[in-house]
Amino acid sequence: MESQTSPQGYVRGLAADAGGRVFDLPGYAAVGMAGGFFAPLSIAETMPLPHASELMLLPERVPLLYHLERRRLEPVPTHPEDPGTPLLAVAAFNSPGVVATWNAAYRERPGARALPLFCYGAVGWGGGRFRAAAVRVDWEPRQDLRRMPLGAVRAGVRRLRRMLPQNRLRRHLETCALVYGCPAGKNFFLGRYEAPLPTAVACNARCLGCLSHQPGGEIPCTQERIRFTPSPAEIAEVALAHIARARRPVVSFGQGCEGEPLTAARAIAPAIRRIREKTARGTIHLNTNASLPGELAALCAAGLDSIRVSVNSLRPACYEAYFRPRDFRFRDVLRSIDLALERGLFVAINYLNAPGFTDTPSEFKALCAFLRRHPVHMIQWRNLNYDPLRYREAMARAARPEIPFGMRELLAAVRREFPRLKFGYFNPPREKWALRGPDPR
Repeated sequence: MESQTSPQGYVRGLAADAGGRVFDLPGYAAVGMAGGFFAPLSIAETMPLPHASELMLLPERVPLLYHLERRRLEPVPTHPEDPGTPLLAVAAFNSPGVVATWNAAYRERPGARALPLFCYGAVGWGGGRFRAAAVRVDWEPRQDLRRMPLGAVRAGVRRLRRMLPQNRLRRHLETCALVYGCPAGKNFFLGRYEAPLPTAVACNARCLGCLSHQPGGEIPCTQERIRFTPSPAEIAEVALAHIARARRPVVSFGQGCEGEPLTAARAIAPAIRRIREKTARGTIHLNTNASLPGELAALCAAGLDSIRVSVNSLRPACYEAYFRPRDFRFRDVLRSIDLALERGLFVAINYLNAPGFTDTPSEFKALCAFLRRHPVHMIQWRNLNYDPLRYREAMARAARPEIPFGMRELLAAVRREFPRLKFGYFNPPREKWALRGPDPR
């Protein structure tokens, strides 16, 4: 690839051939997609592709680029210098802590199947490197793969096998760490940061982008769901082993390899009590859809410290169009959030972002109204892992599409309106609850 930037300060467009070779196309600028809106990408609104991000080729999709001379968007189905070479669109799957501000732009070929469950960020080439349309919201190196050498992870696996030889949850986490490459699983065996405690085999929602259950087979799951409910003793053993080893330890229920942990409250509540009978150290956390306020109350009484509530929207119709709840409604989620705040827990929302939807006026208005009525402590800005065009179609059935004003502008506007609100990506330990904004340590 050549090192220069496109004229007018744009980053060059990328494409790939069927063999997986990625290259830039002189004369074309990369384009970002936000819902039904498109724009060429500049150096100023992109960042160097973060370490551990991945380039992805989008099958059955033609790159949509900006022709610099003709000053217009154009699908580029074949290589301009070799019409016999069909082209594929290219996207970036950004590393943790980084939020995509634009999706990759493309046109589907006839009969295109749904994309797998990843975020498809826009990416181009400029200044001698790949550049992503993204912004960093968390500087903590918790899931930096450079700090997770496989030899050290395997040594940790051997150590925990000796410590907890019969523990089924420990065995399940080995698969997470060694087969699926789960960073949270690796951190458990490395004895640092946050340890996952998957527990729930069932879920009371049918999320469009569920990572562990996709009936029908059109969209492959990224990981297998846990098939058993660990006993309270097994859960407590794993949690206590991590708390004893890690600095500022967090142990958390509610992982991508399980269902909704509130449906397993009968196992989780006694596990939390067992942990707290042994130690006051560490942060016991719950990632949840917050659907069952009564079950959450029981976990709070047992000693739960913090929760993170997943939402894609703060508008009930849009929320329910994505989560497709079975036996709860959005009002139950709000009740749970209020309950957690009343009980003194640290409360975050896991805000699943989609350029072209999250950054629209109505969604911003709904977010601000929510934050005023339910003053949570933190927003974890997360990329929505779902096919962008299919998500747009699903949300258009729930609410009228609007012109987006930009993800960067959204982040700045929320910061202005709520200066005490913490931004981030990861679940913070209690030692960092009072910290506002980025903490690079």
